[in-house]
Amino acid sequence: MSFIEDYRWATNDVPELTWTPTASPQADISVLIVPTGPADEFETALLMFVHIINAARKRIWISSPYFVPDEAIMSALTLAKLRGVDIRIIIPEMPDNKLMYFAAYDYFDELSECGIQFYRYQDGFTHEKVLLVDEALSSIGTANFDNRSFRLNFEITALIADIDFNRQVEQMFENGFASSRLMQGGDYDNKPFWFKLAVRTSRLMSPVL
Repeated sequence: MSFIEDYRWATNDVPELTWTPTASPQADISVLIVPTGPADEFETALLMFVHIINAARKRIWISSPYFVPDEAIMSALTLAKLRGVDIRIIIPEMPDNKLMYFAAYDYFDELSECGIQFYRYQDGFTHEKVLLVDEALSSIGTANFDNRSFRLNFEITALIADIDFNRQVEQMFENGFASSRLMQGGDYDNKPFWFKLAVRTSRLMSPVL
C-alpha cells in the first residue's frame, strides 16, 4: 500500500496488480511494515521507536549513520539503561556529514554517563539503520535516529518478530562490534577547544539537521 500511494502521487496512476495476498513458500515470519512521514496525524516514527525502547528488557542494539535523537529518545534510552538494559550503538567513524559527526559527540558525552556504549565503525561508512531488541524484535528500514526521520522525511520500516531471523541480525551486530572501536570518555574530553565548540554548535543545530 505504501508503494502504491507513492506511485499514485508520482504518476497520477495506479498500476495493474494482483491484490490477493499470497503466502511465501519459504518462510512464515511475522512482519509489520510501518510507513511514516510528515503527513501522519501523529509523529509515528518517533512514537514507534520510543515504544520499542520502552518495551526492551534485556538489550537494545542500534546501528545508525546519523545519531542525533530528540529528548524523548534520550529519556527512553536513559531509563532503559537504568533498568539494566544492555544498550550499544554503532555509528560511523568516517561520516558523510560533518555536522552529524560533531553533533553525535555531544549525545555520546551525555548518554555514556549512564553506561550506554558507543562504537565507531572502522571498515568504511556504515549506512545501515537497524535496531535489535531482546531476542524477539528487530527493525530494519530507512529511518535514522534524527529529527528529519522522526518528523520531516517519508520513511519505511519493517518490524520483524522472529527469533531465527533476529539471531542473524544479532550476528550482524556482533560482526559490526568486532569491526568497530569502543568509544571512551577521553574521546571527547581530550579534544581541543575548537572541536568542542564545533560539537556544541552542531548540537544546537541538530533539530534542523
